[in-house]
Amino acid sequence: MRSPENIRIQVGDGTVSATLERPAEAAGMVVVAPGAGSSFDHPFLLGFTQALHEADLATLRFNFPYREAGRRLPDRAPTAILAWRAAMDVAATHSPGQPVWAAGKSYGGRLASMAVAEGMPAAGLVFLGYPLHPPGKPEALRDAHLYGLEVPMLFLQGTRDPFAAPSEIASVVEKIGARATLWMLEEANHSFEIRGARRSAAEVGESLAPVVTEFVRGTSR
Repeated sequence: MRSPENIRIQVGDGTVSATLERPAEAAGMVVVAPGAGSSFDHPFLLGFTQALHEADLATLRFNFPYREAGRRLPDRAPTAILAWRAAMDVAATHSPGQPVWAAGKSYGGRLASMAVAEGMPAAGLVFLGYPLHPPGKPEALRDAHLYGLEVPMLFLQGTRDPFAAPSEIASVVEKIGARATLWMLEEANHSFEIRGARRSAAEVGESLAPVVTEFVRGTSR
């Protein structure tokens, strides 16, 4: 396996940090974005991507501009979508002729889906905890754009996630239809931490990789 390559990705007038890791016999590429308030080198994402590498999938992790600048308030959609497009372009150049998937934790995944809705090419989408609505505000759904997407989608959700109750996310997935697959983790919260289980963030991220690997490999055939 090749060593991780730290790169800079041009986004507008600036650049963001990213890390590219590509196994020698990579079967495809998964581009991964962090959630709001986190960064591309969060242990959760490190554990998740390392497990993907061991399954012969390349990854590209990247920061959003706000995080790169040290700000706490996440970027508005146009800026985040611009970052997603730039990251996917870079990933595509490193994976000629192979599928390139867009995956993200919470905010990162939601903005990936918005980018695809605006025309960004992707083999499919992987949501690591889709933030269907703000906690305590089930009426403020963020689902309208999902129904027009024509790519495969995998939703990984915890049953104790305040951003999407099981019945709420199940209803959305059912409405999307055959393009969407839902995988629920019992007793897990929005960070996929299970009540009573002591696991590091890296171990939590690693535990999700087999489900993603199976979906990506099976859908890419």
